[in-house]
Parts: sequence; C-alpha cells; structure tokens
Amino acid sequence: TQYSFKEVFGTLVVQKELFDVVAKPLVEDLIRGKNGLLFTYGVTGSGKTHTMTGSPGDGGLLPRCLDMIFNSIGPFQAKRFVFKLDDKNGVDVQCEVDALLERQKRDAMPVPKTPSGKRQIDPEFADMINVQDHCKVEEVDEDNVYSVFVSYIEIYNNYIYDLLEETPFEPIKPKWNNCNTPVRNGDFIPPQSKILCEDQNHNMYVTGCTEIEVKSTEEAFEVFWRGQKKRRIANTQLNRESSRSHSVFIIKLAQAPLDADGDNVLQEKEQITLSQLSLVDLAGSERTNRTKAEGSRLREAGNINQSLMTLRTCIEVLRENQMYGMNKMVPYRDSKLTHLFKNYFDGEGKVRMIVCVNPKAEDYEESLQVMRFAEMTQEVEVARPVDRPLCGLTPGRRFRNQAFREELSRKLEMRGGPVNGETEERFVSETFLQNFPPLPSCELLDVNDDQALPKLIEILEQRQKLRQMLSEEFGKNVLAFKKMLQEFDSSVVSKENYIQGKLSEKDKTISGQKMELERLEKKIRTLEYKIEILEKTATIYEEDKRNLQQELESKSQKLQRQASDKRRLEARLQGMVAETTMKWEKECERRVAAKQLEMQNKLWVKDEKLKQLKAIVTEPNNEKPERPSRERDREKPLQRSVSPSPAPNAPPVRLRHRRSRSAGERWVDHKPTSNLPTETIMQPHVPHAITVAAASEKALAKCDKYMLTHQELASDGEIETKLIKGDVFKTRGGGQAVQFTEIETLKQESPTGRKRRSSPSNPDPPEDAADSEWTDVETRCSVAVEMRAGSALGPGYQHHAQPK
Repeated sequence: TQYSFKEVFGTLVVQKELFDVVAKPLVEDLIRGKNGLLFTYGVTGSGKTHTMTGSPGDGGLLPRCLDMIFNSIGPFQAKRFVFKLDDKNGVDVQCEVDALLERQKRDAMPVPKTPSGKRQIDPEFADMINVQDHCKVEEVDEDNVYSVFVSYIEIYNNYIYDLLEETPFEPIKPKWNNCNTPVRNGDFIPPQSKILCEDQNHNMYVTGCTEIEVKSTEEAFEVFWRGQKKRRIANTQLNRESSRSHSVFIIKLAQAPLDADGDNVLQEKEQITLSQLSLVDLAGSERTNRTKAEGSRLREAGNINQSLMTLRTCIEVLRENQMYGMNKMVPYRDSKLTHLFKNYFDGEGKVRMIVCVNPKAEDYEESLQVMRFAEMTQEVEVARPVDRPLCGLTPGRRFRNQAFREELSRKLEMRGGPVNGETEERFVSETFLQNFPPLPSCELLDVNDDQALPKLIEILEQRQKLRQMLSEEFGKNVLAFKKMLQEFDSSVVSKENYIQGKLSEKDKTISGQKMELERLEKKIRTLEYKIEILEKTATIYEEDKRNLQQELESKSQKLQRQASDKRRLEARLQGMVAETTMKWEKECERRVAAKQLEMQNKLWVKDEKLKQLKAIVTEPNNEKPERPSRERDREKPLQRSVSPSPAPNAPPVRLRHRRSRSAGERWVDHKPTSNLPTETIMQPHVPHAITVAAASEKALAKCDKYMLTHQELASDGEIETKLIKGDVFKTRGGGQAVQFTEIETLKQESPTGRKRRSSPSNPDPPEDAADSEWTDVETRCSVAVEMRAGSALGPGYQHHAQPK
C-alpha cells in the first residue's frame, strides 16, 4: 500500500529539522496576525507527545515555537497589563497609568499568579528550553508593541477542563482514607468543565479559561509544565504513560501600533490585532480489545475514538463539498474537539498535521487507517481572507523617536551636560561673571596706602555699573522674549484653533462616514439575513421538489405496473374467453356428431331389420337360406353402407387410425418409452405432430396442443390407455405451460369365461340347423361392435363380447 504526503521524516530526524519544515511557517504567520493550528495524530505509543514537548537536551515543537516568538518580538514587547484580555475573546489596551496600577496590585499580592522571569528555572525542564538556534522572524513590524498570552486546556471524555486553574487539592487524585473512599473535605472543589462560546467575530473560545501573560520562553514553558503535570495519563497495555485526553496549548499574540510620537501604544481598540497558535496533542486512537481496557479506561477510549471519528467525518465532508461543489452541513458540534477548531476548518488560518507512525506489526491495520485519513486531509483547501486594520501613521516612528532622544542628550552633553536646576543656575552665573573686569590684587601692605583702596573702589563701581547695564539688558531681553513667547503662543493658539477646526470637520466627516458604514453594515446584515432565509427557503423548496419528483416517479411506475398488469389480465381474459369459446364449440360439435351417429345407428338397425323382413317375405318357404361362406365373403366384400357393416366374420383388416378432431392444429405427441404397443384396431393418429419421448420446451414452443399417451393396468388386469390432451400457453417469463382439457380412454378387454365360436372348415350349414340361426344378424358373429355415444369424455369405441 502506498501513500503520499507533503514531507516524510525518517526515524533519525532531529527536532530542529521537523520544526523548520512544519512549525516555523506557522510562527511567522502568527507574528503577521494570522491564526495557525498544529496537531499530532497517530496510534497510541507512536510518539505524539514526544514530538510536541521533546526530551531533555532536545526540545520539541512547543518550546521551539515559544523561543522563536520571543526572539522575534523581544525588544518590542509591551509592559505588563498594557494589553488586557476580556471575557469575550477580545483584548483591550490600557494607558501607562492603569497598567502601572495593575502591576502594583500584582506585586502586592502574597503569591504571584504568574511566574516571575527572574526566578531560577526548574531543572526538570531546563534542558528542554535551552535552544541554541536563536531562530527568529526576519520581517517584524518595529512600530508595533507585542504581548503574549498562553492558556492550556484538555478535552477529556468530551468535556473541557482548564489545566491552569488554581485548585486547593489535586483534582485528579483526591485524598483517600483507609476505607478506600474519598475523604469528604469541604475545601476540595472538583474541576468544573468549561463551556464553548462564540464571539462577535464568530470565533470559538473557552469561557472562564485562565490566560496568563508571559514575557519570556522560560516563563511560558513553566506555565505549560505546571499544566502538564495535571494532564490525565494512565497505564494501558500499549503505553505505560498513555495520554487519555486531547491537550490544547494556545498561544495568543496581541499587537498594536505606537502613536505618532513613537512613545506610547495607540489607544484605539480597532487597531489591535489578536492572533493565536494552537498546539494540539491528540490522544491515541486504539482498539479496546488490544488495550484490555475496562471501566473508566474503556469509557475514555470510547470517547477518544468517537472524537477522532468526528474529526475524520468533518474532514471528509469538507472534501466532498470542495470536490463536488456541495453544501453539506459539517458536523462540528458532534465533538468538542471539532467544535473548538471550527474556525480553522472554515478557513480562519492554516492547519498542519503531523502523523506519527509506529512500525510495530501489531499496529499495522490501525496505522493504515491513520495514513489513509491523513492522505485524504491533504486534498482539503479552505482559505478565508484576513482583514488587517489600516494604520495611517508614518512607519519608522519608534527609531525616529529613539534617534531624537539620543541627539538631544548628545547636544546637552556638549553644552555642559544634562539640563537640571542647579547646573543651569551655575552655568548662567559663570557666564555672567566672565563679562566683569578682573579685580586687582587687594593686598594692603601699609595703613597709609591710598592707591589700592581707591583703585578697588573704582573697579567695584565699574562692576556695579556693568551689572546694572547687564541687568537692564537682561530685563529688556526678558521682555522681548516674553513678547516673542506671547506672539508664539498666539500663533500656536491660532494654529491649534485652525487645527481643531480642521479636526472637528474631519471628525464630522469620519462620524458621518461611520454612520454611513454602520447603516451599510446593518443593510448588509439585513441582506445577509434575507439571503440566508431565501437560501433556506430555496433548500426547502428543492427538497420538496425532489420529494415530489420521487413521489411522481413512484406513482408513474405504479401506474405503468398497473397498466401492464391490466394488459396482461386482458390478454389472459381474452385467451380464457377464446379457449372457453373453442371448448364449447368443440363440445357442441361433439354432441351434434354423437347425436347424428346415434340416429344413423338407429336407422341402420331399422334398415337391417327391414332387409331381413323383406328377405323372409320374398323367399319361398320350402327353400332354406344358404349361409354365405367366409371364403366368398372374403372374395366378394359387401358394399359399405352409411353405417358400418355388422358382418360377423370380417376379413383381417389392417389397423386404421382415427383422425383427430383437431387435425388443423400442431400437436406434441408425447409417447413415453415405457408404453407397450396394443393390437387394437382403432389407434389414435395425429398428422403433422411432433412425437417426443420426453416433453421439452423447444417442442412445446412450436405447437398449440399437447397429447400424453399414458398406460396403466385396469382392475381386471388389462392394459388401459389414456390420451390426456391439453392446450399450450406462453408464460410471463418466456416459458411454456400446458393446461389439460380432456381425457380419452382406450380399453382392451379379453372375452374370458366364454369360448369364441369358430366357423367349421365346411362352409355348408348343418342339416339340423334352425332357419333363424343363419338369418339373424346376432348369429353371424359372436363378438359385436357397438358404438356408445354421449360419453362425457367424447365419443369412444368400446369392444366388448356379448355371449349368445
């Protein structure tokens, strides 16, 4: 079996190579304001948690993502509490004063809620975050300030729990007493499941989840490690420390631009961009019969498999909607896992999946299912454009402000250092004293010296005059400077008024545009609502149309079936009518023929009696009638009258066949091989018939009538032959069927119990024979042929012996 993926890593791949290919693009998108989702998927024990967290000395994807984020935004981070998350998945920006008050409150708390970056790193995970790569994003907006918030949740038995929530006792392992029952303690509060909600931008978030602001990789990973210790793991047959829940570590990055001076954050909420990266460690898919799970382990495995199955179903529906242009509803709400990440599957960010495969032979079938699903997910592409807020400020504000400050401090240093109160006074006094004439030496060597003191007095007077002159000049300069300041203030005020007027006009224009935008947004929402209603109505109408079409098709098919049944019934009734008509016509013909035959027999008997009477009357009484011999009868056969001749000693006649009444139709003459030939004179014969030994569909398809010759022993031991006749019909399935209509019976009887009379060799009659013995018809033959008409099965010939 072959599967294709974007990238395949071997068993000896290092964590850095995996991070560079899979997770690094997601971190770059996070800093650019886009969302990302990365989750590991595979069978239990295949290395999902190891891929996400890593091992001592070689950190996994999560610590490397944190390290890359803080390496990129390190010099541009805002102070704590400048950004503040609200309870509705939004973020606010605070001024420096409010942020300072928040920091003072946090410092005044006895136990800090967030770990301090100055504390010593826990040696348990110190090696995992000691990444020496110093990977960073090249293009970072330097005019923005950034702040990172982390949260850690788990989805256990389709419930959401906060792993960073402060609880008095260990929520997973409460205290137990000697009776193996949990201790009733009022301070113990079991963990409460969190609720999923949707914000105003239709993004899903967990209400009441603890979100901590972090400033370094160590601080963020310490928060993760604190929640990792609370995660639910258990010992199963497949893994000693098997993850029994889906863990989700969410990194939120808030960023906002600086103001025009490049000093503080711009106090506009609309300019804040909040992006997030979700790192998901899925629980392993496993079969309960392999893990030998019972009780709570069995329930956990069932919920894990159910959530993973819902994830597969959502991906498959998205793939069908994309490939076939359908609009099927994606079942996000069937599981908390898929409901939490609904925005990602709708196109709100990039999704990456790492498939972990264990080459164990026992995991073969489950690994095939995992790879089949992972290969199918590559075909799903859903993208949604991300609207970034527009900032009209000039780029490069931060560095221009820094350059201005550096230049100002440099110039102040050139002029004598930084300007403060004492330094400025000393600088002014020194400059002022440098303009005075120098004092002469004031040494008085003699009491009567009258030169030094007048000279000193003169110099001091000059200094006094110069001081007054400088003071007057300084006063004039002060007045001029004040006047200039007043003029400058008036010009500044006028400019400010002008600017305020312009700003008020701009504000009016902006407010008008905002009102127009709000009106248009309301109109858009109304139109979207109407479009949604129309789409739902159209969907209902289409469904009704499909139902009506299906109902119409079913009814038309039912009508067609009824019409075909009606046609078949009509054809059958017509066949039955024709058959019944033909049967009654044949019966009428048979009865008329039998009646005619009976009348002919009666006329024949009367004619014979009349002939005998005529012979008796015309012959002389003294002469005896001479009995014609059999030889002369053979030589001169009598002329055949209308009725058959009752000659007692008839010559041997060849077998004659009675012509069937249905000679114009084609017959199947079915004569089994077990039939015995009889020596009776009357034999059934049907011309142009198909004689078969066994009935076949091929023969029946060519004929209209069917006749079966059946022989059996009668009660007296003689052979009785029955001719069973019937009509051939075509069946609905294309075969042939026979409906029997009548039975003819041919029976042969032996004249047992009497002796057949034979003629003597001498044809001359005995002398003592009576006259009537040779003249009566009944004395000519010991066996008579009699025709009995009116039988229910048709006219039949029966041979029977009548003794004299």
